[in-house]
Amino acid sequence: MRRSLVAALLAGLGVSTSVASAASTGVIELPRAKFATGDDMARARADFDDSKWAELSTTLNFEKQGFEDYDGYAWYRIHVRIPSSLKSSVKWAERLRIYLSSIDDVDETFLNGVKIGAMGQMPGDPRGYATRWNGLREYDVGVSSGLVRWDEDNVIAIRLYDGSGGGGFYRDMPTLRLAEIVEGFKPDTGKTRYDYAGPIVKASVHWANSFPVAMQGRLDQEVFDADSGKVLSRGSRGVAVAPNSGIDLPVQAPQRAGIEVRYTFTEAKTGAVGRSVLNLPYLLTPAESARPRINGATVLGARPGSPIYYRLPATGRSPLKLGARDLPAGLAFDPAQGVISGRVAMAGEYRITLTASNALGEAQRVLTLIVGDMLALTPPMGWNSWNVYGLAVDAAKVRAVADAMVSTGLAAHGWTYVNIDDGWESAQRNADGSIGTNSKFPDMKALSDDLHAKGLRFGIYSSPGPLTCGRFLGSLGHERQDADTWASWGVDYLKYDLCSYETTNLPKNPSVADHRKPYEIMGKALAAQSRDIVFSLCQYGSADVWNWGREVGGSLWRTTGDIEDSWRLVREIMEAQVKSAPFAGPGRWNDPDMLVVGEVGWGGELHPTRITPDEQYTHISYWSLLAAPLLLGNDLTRLDAFTRNLLVNDEVMAVNQDPLGRAARKAWSGDGWEIWERELADGRKAVGVFNFGEAFRSLKIAGRVPELTAGVALRDLWRQKDLAALSEGFEARVPAHGVLLLAVGKGR
Repeated sequence: MRRSLVAALLAGLGVSTSVASAASTGVIELPRAKFATGDDMARARADFDDSKWAELSTTLNFEKQGFEDYDGYAWYRIHVRIPSSLKSSVKWAERLRIYLSSIDDVDETFLNGVKIGAMGQMPGDPRGYATRWNGLREYDVGVSSGLVRWDEDNVIAIRLYDGSGGGGFYRDMPTLRLAEIVEGFKPDTGKTRYDYAGPIVKASVHWANSFPVAMQGRLDQEVFDADSGKVLSRGSRGVAVAPNSGIDLPVQAPQRAGIEVRYTFTEAKTGAVGRSVLNLPYLLTPAESARPRINGATVLGARPGSPIYYRLPATGRSPLKLGARDLPAGLAFDPAQGVISGRVAMAGEYRITLTASNALGEAQRVLTLIVGDMLALTPPMGWNSWNVYGLAVDAAKVRAVADAMVSTGLAAHGWTYVNIDDGWESAQRNADGSIGTNSKFPDMKALSDDLHAKGLRFGIYSSPGPLTCGRFLGSLGHERQDADTWASWGVDYLKYDLCSYETTNLPKNPSVADHRKPYEIMGKALAAQSRDIVFSLCQYGSADVWNWGREVGGSLWRTTGDIEDSWRLVREIMEAQVKSAPFAGPGRWNDPDMLVVGEVGWGGELHPTRITPDEQYTHISYWSLLAAPLLLGNDLTRLDAFTRNLLVNDEVMAVNQDPLGRAARKAWSGDGWEIWERELADGRKAVGVFNFGEAFRSLKIAGRVPELTAGVALRDLWRQKDLAALSEGFEARVPAHGVLLLAVGKGR
């Protein structure tokens, strides 16, 4: 699996414990561990002799420390003396917290021979192997259990399985400390519910007590406006919560950027204090008009004779009548489903008039169908299973997502791809060498047909190596055979993930030709099919893939490692796009990885994304400016109002889908501000003003870039609102980590 870095949330709700001040806070760092490959459960015992094992750093994976290219089972053993004086560092010395950062990719962890936690599923698990390489490991041990050996040597033993790529510890420093009682009482955003009533947001905030003790004390609350710097309201209440239970507490605040609810909980018996901040989500996209509107891309690419499935994306009050005129020979329109399907034999450009009407009027738009040798004329928009289901994906979940894409209205705004990532493959190839599916996908052709009937497109996943990242069958040596199989199932999109090929087939110092080779082979196999299969190269930007990805048949290519729901990582990915951005264009898109909005989980327990509402607006805005593929990675069957509002802004989506296909460039930066601009087909510029600082603040933008001159027309794309013409005194007022996304100039 590919790596990325996130900051560990070590201090819970703000209890004053940190690695930086370990001497005063009672945090014990665990920088070194004994290590050995292989598997033996005796290694969990405290008295096991590990004196001849290697000693490694716990902040760097073992493949970079002398165990290059090793995949399989291995063990770490961390010896640590836990002083009884540690008890004086907290007011409630009842719970030892062991933070192990991240372990690639599955672990079982033991303290002095007793299992205290696990993440992921080992290959022998009856439920099947499930990687959790990116999960943060934090395991608690009750002090009253007797497992802790005070003032003596303790052994934290970690059994791990690494399926592919770099294995073992990575990210940041593992630590050990005693948790304060207030760390068990905090808001659970996954169970918090919001009601958006005009200018007001009402929240029922769920406070969860995750500790097996009763929680009692005082909860102070203030609503803070980061824009004005003022406290809008204060309140206080007594709370009493049973062990491993929770309560719902109301809050009401203005619905706008920068509103925070700041909490201070004081536990009655110990006097310990915990703090937390809830960033209230706010809706910027206006409610959909009752009048008809046609959305989505204005161009569509296909090869001669290939099947076409196109769902007409339209909104408006029901009943909505849809139509399509001037269809070329070979295409038909189903008004009941709103789907154009068929094949066009002759190359050329065809202008199809789309219509949508209801009692309030009619909307028209021309869709230009370009039948030739180029696919993905605009960046793909849709969904991928990995960030939500990981290897736990199955056909029922995929069907449910496809249904939700339609029922939530996302399909009516241009979202169309439904892509299965890793975890669908059979354990062995068939007698003729062809690949099959496992029991989770009993009939892939039927699944594909169901998606196509809805006008959606169907994607799948493989690797050029012998195995995928999840240790399923890859396509090495079977490229044409697999492409034939996928085409017979009706696949429209292939994500081709480097994974095991990197360790088994790439030389030590690979040339560009070495990097190209596996993708050239599959590119030719896909081009030989009688249907269009968009080719997504997933090799993490190696050898500057944007220089040659199109030449091997690719329509898009990853430019970075894997994304996670971390602002730090989203920010790092943004900065990494400067080099590749000029190479984007129709049929050749840079892919900074999937979107991390909504509820995600990577095959584990679902949780709301850990990036704030302001950061989510930045995330969508930047991907749109960059002309990046927009592939959702969340559970669409649990789509909340805020996330849906993020994804149905047709003016923002139009920037992403602009047919000119030119990605934005960084036009100006300074003092934590960045201005990115993108040329649009209608003559306007899309401009993103990003505040990467830590406070809500203003920037005078006139003159920062040539397009921002006094008198130019401005439109706020998120609010879909015309602003006053730019003046010398105009200030972009932007929240911390937020964005103002503008259209600048008059369109043709």
